[in-house]
Amino acid sequence: MMKTSNPALRAKALRGSALGIGTVQAMTVNGAVNKTAFMLILLLISASWVWKTYFTEGLAAVTPWMTIGLVGGLITALVTIFVNKWSPITAPVYAVLEGLFLGGITAVFEQKYPGLAFQAVALTFGTLFMLLTAYKAGIVRATEKFKAGVVAATGGIFIVYLASFVLGLFGVRIPHIYGSGIIGIGFSVVVVVIAALNLVLDFDFIESAARENMPKYFEWYGGFAIMVTLVWLYIEILNLLAKLRDR
Repeated sequence: MMKTSNPALRAKALRGSALGIGTVQAMTVNGAVNKTAFMLILLLISASWVWKTYFTEGLAAVTPWMTIGLVGGLITALVTIFVNKWSPITAPVYAVLEGLFLGGITAVFEQKYPGLAFQAVALTFGTLFMLLTAYKAGIVRATEKFKAGVVAATGGIFIVYLASFVLGLFGVRIPHIYGSGIIGIGFSVVVVVIAALNLVLDFDFIESAARENMPKYFEWYGGFAIMVTLVWLYIEILNLLAKLRDR
């Protein structure tokens, strides 16, 4: 059974899906790449629209769109994860909603740290293409030990964020990790690295799913999973760059 730490790529989604699926109906790696590119374009279009709104009408005008993107994106992601057969519809919708959110959150960071947006976008795409090239060249391999390590590290980060959220409800803040000190910057570097390594698991998942002749809709599902990881990676890069600016 294939492993991945990406929440969109649950092993349950694979169980039994390949039964009765012929070659003509099966997903392909190229199909997943095309679907991912399409969703990325949708995300960039909606993000650019919010970004333009920020420059013409100010930050207050983009806040409602950012909220819609955040809440709507979360709901759509959960629907896609639990009813993955709907991914041909829900995955593109997720991309548009996340574009609204990312456009808004980028505007928030840009207002405080001018020029940060371009750096974050460049680093995110640079990381994506670097890892994809390394994966294709066999430099980075998704071995079982690699998968287990990334899954464990991602789970640890999730626990830290969950604890931080729960403690925050009671006015308690975990010290240092959100600050711009050495510990805070080090924590963000680790999170960025782990988020980036999740892309390798996503690439491996798509190739493995194609080899197992998964249904055609898994092209959308695999693309959706990459989008989830990219959104996480981009936000973490924004946080890291902001901490470095504060120094």
